[in-house]
Amino acid sequence: MAKIGDSVKRVGIEDRVSGALKFAADLKFNNILHVKLVRLDVGHARINAIDTSEASQIPGVRYIFTSEDMPKPMPLYGPFYDDQPIIAVGEIKFHGDPVAAVVAETEDIAEKAAKLVEVDFEELDGVYTVEQALAPDAPLVQDPSIRVRKDLAQTNIFEDWQYGWGDPENAPADFVIDDEFNFPMTTHFAIEPHVFIAAPDQDGVLIRSTVQHPFLLQRVISNTLNIPVSKIRVIPTELGGAFGGKGYPKFEPLVAFIAMKLQQPVRLRFSLEETFLVGRRTSSSIHVTAGFMKDGRLSFMKVNADFLMGAFSNASPRVVAKAANAGCGIYNPPNASIYARAILSHTIPGTAFRGFGAPQFMWALDSIMDMAARALDIDPLELRLKNIPNRGEVFLHGEKACDGDWKEGLTKAAEAIGWGSPLPENRGRGLGIGVKTPAPATVSQSMVRMHHDGSVTILVGTTEMGQGARTVMAQLVSDAMDIPMNRINIINGDTGVVPFDSVTASSRSTVFMGNAVQRACDDLKKKLVDLTVKYFEVNPETIEFIGGQIVYDGGTINYKEVLTAHYGGFQGEVIGLGLYKEPLLKDHPLKGGVSFYEVIFAGAEVEVDKETGFVHMKKLVTVGDVGKAINPLAVETQDEGGAIMGLGHSLMEHLIMDRKGRFINLGALDYRIPTTLDIPEFFQSKLIENMDGTGPSGAKGVGESGIIPIGSAVGLAIAEATGVFFHDLPLTPERVWKGLQDAQVSHSHMGKNFPQDDEGGKKG
Repeated sequence: MAKIGDSVKRVGIEDRVSGALKFAADLKFNNILHVKLVRLDVGHARINAIDTSEASQIPGVRYIFTSEDMPKPMPLYGPFYDDQPIIAVGEIKFHGDPVAAVVAETEDIAEKAAKLVEVDFEELDGVYTVEQALAPDAPLVQDPSIRVRKDLAQTNIFEDWQYGWGDPENAPADFVIDDEFNFPMTTHFAIEPHVFIAAPDQDGVLIRSTVQHPFLLQRVISNTLNIPVSKIRVIPTELGGAFGGKGYPKFEPLVAFIAMKLQQPVRLRFSLEETFLVGRRTSSSIHVTAGFMKDGRLSFMKVNADFLMGAFSNASPRVVAKAANAGCGIYNPPNASIYARAILSHTIPGTAFRGFGAPQFMWALDSIMDMAARALDIDPLELRLKNIPNRGEVFLHGEKACDGDWKEGLTKAAEAIGWGSPLPENRGRGLGIGVKTPAPATVSQSMVRMHHDGSVTILVGTTEMGQGARTVMAQLVSDAMDIPMNRINIINGDTGVVPFDSVTASSRSTVFMGNAVQRACDDLKKKLVDLTVKYFEVNPETIEFIGGQIVYDGGTINYKEVLTAHYGGFQGEVIGLGLYKEPLLKDHPLKGGVSFYEVIFAGAEVEVDKETGFVHMKKLVTVGDVGKAINPLAVETQDEGGAIMGLGHSLMEHLIMDRKGRFINLGALDYRIPTTLDIPEFFQSKLIENMDGTGPSGAKGVGESGIIPIGSAVGLAIAEATGVFFHDLPLTPERVWKGLQDAQVSHSHMGKNFPQDDEGGKKG
């Protein structure tokens, strides 16, 4: 029997490691048509005419869709705001915005025909930076008529948010520090590119897609194509990585429309380069003003954040709103103001990305803390410990109190990298803190079916994308019913079969769906108790579930005997249902409160080659406040995976855009991600288990947190090694080298603004 806290083998691991697992691109269908998109190599342009005549003559081309083939007015879609057209109409708003879709009998034919589609267009001025978007004469990215915030409709500010408490404008301070920090656009780089498959299904549509949130996609398709939800079935395939990039609808509305129009299955498969043009992490500029007393205690924080969200909303407004709500991190100023803006631009739409805005804020906040520590001559660890809340202390006003012993976690991270011990020349250590909150006011439902032989099938809406959610759910049922894992099957994701789940995101699955599964088991056990009492006249007060049997004071009865007594041999099943949801709070800015805090700490040690600017990672440690690890090995590797991913935006990853808004480093050769060669010499993930979460056995969510503090820990280790604070990630060798050269020339002091470098950021 698998118990909570056991590092059991992952469900389906054999197929994953052997290559037998079928991803979306591996699925074979008869009579399926293939779609290729036509794109322009510009960032913003007016479409004058589209000539498909030559492309249409190629044998095997079935149809070429443009905006002229779509309903009028053009349907708009989005997960939170309906502002993105199914296909570009009138103009393209970002590099990669498709103007036509070629449908052919093979992918090769579709690709050949797509190159022959001629587009007469006029390149337009675009806004590609925050400064350009906010300029008084900036062209508007979106038509004011579709904007929800009418007071902002004549600007490129999509939405803004204000949070705070106390009186930061009048709070006393012995020392004030003021600076700005920038975070780059990055791509998700899941190994498996996006695939979208749609087929007519009676009078509805069936979609197979690389999507994390099948029920959300079902709703969006219903709204966009005006089809009842009951007529839409979404089957997410098992994903080869996602990280938020496969969370929200992309081209499913387009392939669904084509499939229904042609009454034939269609498939759109992207290359890795095309996947870069689908979504990205929202870049940011975050300005922090912080006041401290002489002893290092915070008096106030003022945080102003601008996020460059792209041409359409996608999930960006939610990213900014949620991250800004915790815009002071776990630092605990008695006075605070947080103002954040999501700003439209003619760029690839920003979307959810592991950490959901928190890495951007923490890079700025942790940097300010280290700058203050140096100015006040206080150890950075000591300064943080002075400003971290104790368990039960309210630090995010209006929200749940601190639900962990966070000082313990930070101290362990520091100890693990030898904090305070002497370092060789050109070495430095840094600390980072990560915090985020889960999606509020969401719902998870589950079903647990016990069959006539006592085996069990679990039905959940959680998508499996490599995080091991199926293993956790099966482990929870094995623990609750005390049956072996090999007698449990799990069906997940298929909206035509499983109960509703809001999203597979926000590190919420173990808590929300885990609670729903446990409650389904409780419901199942209650029904089994009732049947046992009815047919075997057993005192219910004495019943326990042990070893896959019902144990009572007079003996044991196995599950099969109970079902046979009720239904007869080989018939029927007992079904348990479970529901978990957090309350909807209409007056809350996010419509719901915090269920748990996902908090993690990181310590890094680096060595910097000052001749080249190259950063060599010596040590990297994370310490996660996880409440309870249902499967400790899975939790540790989730944190490790997040940390390695965080090395990307810390040291190398950033999308590079030219002056015309075109991204010029698409694909694996020109966009570098961490490999095994970049893993630190000493690399460890530690867990703190105080059983203080809201999930099963006190679990909290994990998965996203590992990435959040890495930019801070690495960047501040580099600052200690070089004596120079940097303001812009990633800290590429070129950026570090230039910062060191400028520091030698200007004798710059910490906390001052620095001139711009060639990569668009401030020099350290």
